[in-house]
Amino acid sequence: MAEVETLQSVRVPSGQEVTISDKAAGEIKKVMAENKIPETTGLRMGVKGGGCSGFTYVLGFDEQASDTDRIFDANGVRVFVDERSLPYLSGIILDYQDGLTGKGFTFDNPNATRTCGCGHSFNA
Repeated sequence: MAEVETLQSVRVPSGQEVTISDKAAGEIKKVMAENKIPETTGLRMGVKGGGCSGFTYVLGFDEQASDTDRIFDANGVRVFVDERSLPYLSGIILDYQDGLTGKGFTFDNPNATRTCGCGHSFNA
């Protein structure tokens, strides 16, 4: 029987949830350690216009949050989400896949009405 991976949901002040799987959190922490990124740095999650379907996900690291960011902890990872992106990311699950077809972060977004084959572009 396959091991079930636990997911930790974090409720941000506006009541919107973002979930980061154990596997994704582990990969984020690994990248931070390998690149000597300080633990006070946050994972920037956001969306921007573009891509095949209208919006593209943004992932990166920021040393400081901006005044309009929501800051929270998701499975041991400090996360920054700007207020403009938060409605598009409400309920999202960030996961990490490492298989024969490739490896990378995946987004399971309940707000997406259409997605692209690349998995990094969506419409809401």
